[in-house]
Amino acid sequence: MKHTGGASDQRAAVEVTKDKNGIDQVVLRNPHGASARVSLHGGQVLSWRTERGEELLFTSSKAIFKPPAAVRGGIPICFPQFGNRGTLEQHGFARNKIWVIDENPPPLNRNDSNGKAYIDLLLKPSEEDLKIWPHSFEFRLRVSLAADGNLTMISRIRNINGKQFSFSFAYHTYFSISDISEVRIEGLETLDYLDNLCHKERFTEQGDALTFESEVDRFYLSSSDVIAVFDHEKKRTFVIQKEGLPDVVVWNPWEKKSKAMVDIGDEEYKHMLCVDGAAIEKPITLRPGEEWTGRVELSVVLSS
Repeated sequence: MKHTGGASDQRAAVEVTKDKNGIDQVVLRNPHGASARVSLHGGQVLSWRTERGEELLFTSSKAIFKPPAAVRGGIPICFPQFGNRGTLEQHGFARNKIWVIDENPPPLNRNDSNGKAYIDLLLKPSEEDLKIWPHSFEFRLRVSLAADGNLTMISRIRNINGKQFSFSFAYHTYFSISDISEVRIEGLETLDYLDNLCHKERFTEQGDALTFESEVDRFYLSSSDVIAVFDHEKKRTFVIQKEGLPDVVVWNPWEKKSKAMVDIGDEEYKHMLCVDGAAIEKPITLRPGEEWTGRVELSVVLSS
């Protein structure tokens, strides 16, 4: 199955392949040679490369690619919860399920499809899912790669239930970085955050930029819609633009926690940083028939 973009750009392509476990993956390519790879295991973006072939996302060398394990790296989708609460597994079940290609996606505006390579995926709850989280929903995900190499993810979650439900959500994005001690995040200054290393105690960010010298696990609340991650050594900046996602998760496990995790190398924490568009502090509540949209656009800016 292959699609192409508009008539002017016959080389924006979508190709479906299989991974070594026989799970479908979708490869998006733009006319300049940038690419993104999306697995139907979790609806998860596993790779995002520049036109020069540089990988922009981190995936652990010890990642497990066999369901129901979640893949450590790329962009896992955390739904219907972020974190660990109640009977649901950590970060919810969406990242562990096999999604399907949505053959009849509802129309999005032209900007979300024009000249882009894109794929529409769909997740509906199974009978097993309804036992652990008794809410009927349709989760539609569009992943698109634009001519400029920007990666956009649009999630639309509709309540097709007879009663309202609430959820939290995050695009748990693992950026590939040169070295954790060389990066800084801007756009979080003066924000309140909940510190997961201090029982979710609330603090206010004092610094002009966030830098790293130990484990960080925070939810920044009600942030602006643009966050930037500066990587001095690689001379590049990741820009995260988000809509419908008020919060930002910032996470790096550091050395001790990495050594306790089976699916990450002991030293790999140095080369990854999670910065997520999220909705956590105030869960999203949908009445029957209502739909929520959360959008993130990732771009990379090279500096001289």
